[in-house]
Amino acid sequence: MPTISKKGKLMPASPIRKLVPFAEQAIKAGKHIYHLNIGQPDIKTPEVALQAVKDNTIEILSYSRSEGSEAYRIKLAKYYAKHGIDVSHEDIIVTTGASEALLFLFSSIMDPEDEVIISEPFYANYIAFSTATGVNVVPAICNIDDNFALPSVETFEKLISPKTKAILICNPGNPTGALYSKEEIHQLAELALKHDLFLVADEVYREFIYDGESHYSILQEKGIEQHAVMIDSVSKRYSMCGARVGCLVSKNTTVMQTVLKFAQARLSPPSYAQIASEAALDTPQSYFDNVINEYLERRNTLIEALKKIDGVKVAVPKGAFYCIAELPIKNSDDFAQWLLESFDIDGETIMVAPAGGFYSTPGVGLNQIRIAYVLNKESLLKAVNILKEALKVYPN
Repeated sequence: MPTISKKGKLMPASPIRKLVPFAEQAIKAGKHIYHLNIGQPDIKTPEVALQAVKDNTIEILSYSRSEGSEAYRIKLAKYYAKHGIDVSHEDIIVTTGASEALLFLFSSIMDPEDEVIISEPFYANYIAFSTATGVNVVPAICNIDDNFALPSVETFEKLISPKTKAILICNPGNPTGALYSKEEIHQLAELALKHDLFLVADEVYREFIYDGESHYSILQEKGIEQHAVMIDSVSKRYSMCGARVGCLVSKNTTVMQTVLKFAQARLSPPSYAQIASEAALDTPQSYFDNVINEYLERRNTLIEALKKIDGVKVAVPKGAFYCIAELPIKNSDDFAQWLLESFDIDGETIMVAPAGGFYSTPGVGLNQIRIAYVLNKESLLKAVNILKEALKVYPN
């Protein structure tokens, strides 16, 4: 019979979604699940975005431009200007989520067997994107004991080889919530210039920063315009994950022209979602102030509760809405499945994301889980209590 490709065999299953069948069985069995596994905010989408779709007068739902609606890109450039990022609409290509932006970028700047250095642990789909494009991931390993701080520039430099084409960071980070400082970005920029590399930053969580810190974009760094590429998305910022609208931003015209060819091959990003995304840019600052305060309270509630569990170690996130917790277990894949199949308290259990899938280094992170604090505080406390009681009786 016909066989699938080597690439298909190597493509990893999502560590976040692969447990869905077990969750569905748990629901069929009458259990209520607290979903800590996926970054789907329970915050309401701004009404201005939803209303724009309802109020539109489109009679023919046609293709948009391959680089995205000009009106949306012009408005998006003004949004970036408010955040100290000087770009024009011609420096922006709208994509079907940040995922497509990364796929297009990997294909545009790297050939099979080229290397990209990524601070680890990292968003699990980076491995999928690298597999799809034949690119090799070289991890710059971070550690829970120092709150997943960015490795030193010396550590990054030791990983550079003749095949290295790019350094990729997520700032603030998924799955760790780590936030990188202006000085750290400056050091990475100097390294990129020294070795003529691309510096790529996934900045989709830029709005969610805590403890009086601020976000510094790589596009604010002077002198690296030909090396810097930013990836962004509306998914988390406006609680619009289902819109699937992201973008790629760079002043490097060669990169943008190349990415556009890939964008043309898929024709265009979704039209209705761009209408919603353009309208979402009118969301008042009060919306973000309320959301950030809510996430800050949730973070504090979650971290405080986790620290009370014997044998649990947790990193304190400075941004985004995730944290990594290290548990007194051997394998979090087994533990996560066991929670859904074999454990509940009064008909309630939890779904977590095993953290091993956020590492490319074999055997690392197997006793860790990622928790998304996208539930209200009462639900988070119930979920942590379930975790606490589960660890008391978990057989492994």
